[in-house]
Amino acid sequence: MNFELSSEHRIVQHTVRKFAEEVLKPRVKEIEKNAKIPQELWWQMGELGLMGLPLPEKYGGSGADYLSFAIAVEELARVCPSLALSYSAHISLGALPILLFGTEEQKETYLPPLTLGQYLGAFGLTEPNAGSDAGGTQTTAVLEDDHYVINGSKMFITNASFAKFVTITAVTDRSKGTKGISAFIVPVGTPGFTIIDNLEKLGMKGSNTTELVLEDVRIPRENLLGKPGEGFKQFLQVLNNGRIGIAALSVGLAQGAFEQAFSYANTRIQFKKPIAANQAIAFKLADMATKIELARNLTYKAAWLKDNNRPFSLEAAMAKLYASETAVEVSLDAVQIHGGYGYITEYPVEMFLRDAKLLTIGEGTSEIQRLVIARQLGCPV
Repeated sequence: MNFELSSEHRIVQHTVRKFAEEVLKPRVKEIEKNAKIPQELWWQMGELGLMGLPLPEKYGGSGADYLSFAIAVEELARVCPSLALSYSAHISLGALPILLFGTEEQKETYLPPLTLGQYLGAFGLTEPNAGSDAGGTQTTAVLEDDHYVINGSKMFITNASFAKFVTITAVTDRSKGTKGISAFIVPVGTPGFTIIDNLEKLGMKGSNTTELVLEDVRIPRENLLGKPGEGFKQFLQVLNNGRIGIAALSVGLAQGAFEQAFSYANTRIQFKKPIAANQAIAFKLADMATKIELARNLTYKAAWLKDNNRPFSLEAAMAKLYASETAVEVSLDAVQIHGGYGYITEYPVEMFLRDAKLLTIGEGTSEIQRLVIARQLGCPV
């Protein structure tokens, strides 16, 4: 059992860390203030091959494995969790559904621009009244001649304001329950398709979060993704992949918060010595580092299983659950170590704390992860 990163993985880690430290970090406060990620950052990431990192080269991607993607998300989140969130969603929710379920024509049409950072990928699943109960989708798609007519709404959708298309789920046959849900590629700008992005959030301010309204939206029949009635099965698979991304984001966020706390604890002098010399602080740092390492190992294992075509849904849920809750705990401890300074925006730990909470909610709440894990273990729940 070898836990050492390969040379390829170390190159990805070094490349993304260099970008995050030299290019991204100086702009974090600007991103927080404006609640928007500058377009040129996506272009630069596209030039580095990051925007299509785990996608095949034939569609403009870099052909890397999913562990490389997890490492990239982790390194971005060390500095700017909101950019890491949009990036993770761009790949796992925006690009992967097309790659996994699209026709060859759909892949050739929609994937190459994503890999260049020309626009972001987005996926519309959650609705105002269908969050954890994704099978309760109310949006409908009715086939009329050679077009589907879609009506409904979606909520908390990442990246839609910077997308050229959004993959959405809709009911095509109500009588079949979850087997009557299908997925569709809906181009932005289609008449009746409105994107609303005026949500004010606690954290992840730079990541675009939107509401989608679809009123008699007509799309060609060929915009169906996969086969009719397979949408529910498809998005479960999509979420399995996405949970690895959120787990990696959680690890990176926790690592960033820990590094800030460690540095502060070794330079903050109280009672004539650094506060890190006090057991209360030193033990807290030790616990933080241990939790982060555990979360990282869980996340990397889930990515490794996926890369080796092994079942990974259990491990992805475990990684997402533990890493996201670790991110909250570590960032909370980081603020505590900073004392009053941790509560002001001059120090980044307050941003990490605000950003961390979403990670226990998005891509399946902690409660849903525990349900997934329990069922995988064979519990009759």
